[in-house]
This record gives sequence, C-alpha cells and structure tokens, in this order.
Amino acid sequence: MLRCAGTLTLLLLAVSVLPAQETKQPVAPKPNPDRIYKLPADAKKFPDVPQGQLSTKTPFKGKLYDNVERDYWVYLPAGLDRSKPVKLMVFQDGVNYANPNGPVRITNIFDNMMYRKELPPIVGVFVTPGVPLDSEGKRTTDTKRKDNQRSIEYDTLSVKYAEFLDKELLPHIEKEYRLQFSKNPSDRAICGISSGGICAFTVAWERPDLFRKVLSHVGSFTNIRGGNAYPGMVKNSAKAPKPLRVFLQDGSNDIVTPSGSWPEANQAMAAALKAAKYDYRFEFGSGGHSLAHGAAIMPEALQWLWRE
Repeated sequence: MLRCAGTLTLLLLAVSVLPAQETKQPVAPKPNPDRIYKLPADAKKFPDVPQGQLSTKTPFKGKLYDNVERDYWVYLPAGLDRSKPVKLMVFQDGVNYANPNGPVRITNIFDNMMYRKELPPIVGVFVTPGVPLDSEGKRTTDTKRKDNQRSIEYDTLSVKYAEFLDKELLPHIEKEYRLQFSKNPSDRAICGISSGGICAFTVAWERPDLFRKVLSHVGSFTNIRGGNAYPGMVKNSAKAPKPLRVFLQDGSNDIVTPSGSWPEANQAMAAALKAAKYDYRFEFGSGGHSLAHGAAIMPEALQWLWRE
C-alpha cells in the first residue's frame, strides 16, 4: 500500500509539472486592401442610354509571334460613323476590361460617357496575350508556357509588340469591320494591367507615331525583363520628351517580389515623368494588385486621357 501510494504521488507530481497545452487561435485573414473601392455608377447599364456592340470572342494568329493564338473582341459605339477615320483604344489582357460581369465593365462606361459627350466615339479593341500551340496545333494547357508567352509579349522592352498591333492585328480588324482607324496618334490610346500596363507604355514609348495616350493599372515597371530601367530612360529624355500623355495608377498594398516593389516602381515612374515634364497623372491609393482602384476611377481617367 505504501509503495502504491508513493507511486501515485510521483505520477501526480509529474502531471503537475507538464507544460499546459496551448490552444491554437485561428489566424484572422488579412483585410482585403481593395474593399474600399467600388465600381463607378457608369459601370451600370441605363435603359435610356444607347448601347454599343461588343463582338464575340474571335481567335487570331499572326506571324510576328509564331505558333501562338490569341483572342480579341471589338467594341463599336452606338451610331458609329464608319465613313470617317475612327478613334481607337486598345486593351491588353482585354477580357478583364470587356467582360460585362468583370471587374471594369468598360463597355458600359464607354456607352454612358459617350452618350453624355464626355468622350468622343471610340472603338475598343480587347486582346489577350498569345497562347503557344502544341504539336497538334491546339492551345497548350501548360500554365508556365502561357505565362512565359505573356511575359515575352508584355514585359519585353522592344518595338515588337507595337509592330504586331500595327502590321497584323489592327489591319485585320479594319478589314473585318470595314472601318479605318485614325492615323493621328493622338486619336489612339492603349491600356493594360500589370505586365499589360508596362506593355501599354512600351508601345507608346517605342512608337509614339502610333499611340500617344497610355493608361497603366498597377504596371509592372520592375525587373521582370528589364522594365526597372524605364525611370532612368524617361529622365534621360528630358531634353527631347516624347509626345505622350500617361495616366498611372497603383496602390500602397501592391505586390513586392524578387523582381521588385510595384509601389516603389510606379512612384519612381511618376517621379521620372514629372522630372522630364511629361503630360502625366499618377493616382496612388491603398489598393493591391488588382483592377479595383483602376475601375473605380476609370471614368475620371478616361476623361483626363481624352481631354482636348
């Protein structure tokens, strides 16, 4: 009995000195930095506003980017006069902008602003990056190959993508839709998000004779394929600035990767454009790497970009 009592005492002592089990508290999700941004009123359809026409998705193959296929959509404003040269706005990653249920709903914004004559009649071209084709001529499902092709087209600092638009896609659309895009580069704007944003700037930078209006949402002016060189290049052009009008948008909660900091890169671009006395505007909010902020201020951005 004494031995059993002693053993029981030792067991009780051992249990009493064991560390208490910590109760794991659930980790609260980080608040969404884009929650404060809402779609503008102009992103809605209004029954008394004539609606433009958005085409169905159309596949396209060119020659400059070999063995790839992409999609495009075309928006024609209501009452467009095709007998005269028309103004143009091209959107990279176009499905994000044209999707009627997407984050921007740009065709509704176009309809409403053109109806109020806050914008001139503008034809919208919405294009996706090319998707590599496999040995059977079908689009690859390999995500890495698709992402790499997008980066090749959008992040590369060269004239090639501008030439693709100029020599292949836009002439094809002119023929298909029996219209003529204005040759005046001030009648042409180009837009995109992330890598599509730096692509828009590159097109106008390389070919200001084609496009002079740029709208960049959370643009990737980072070292993916050398895009971090742009602030220096812009500053060096101060003695002979290019005839560009540039609207930049970014947010303090945009991404930071080994390629660089998106918020810092966009701030550096804005500072360079200011130093070189470009016609520019920079809207820096608190959003992340998305179109939420860009969509919220889209009517304001378009009005600024297309002002006389």
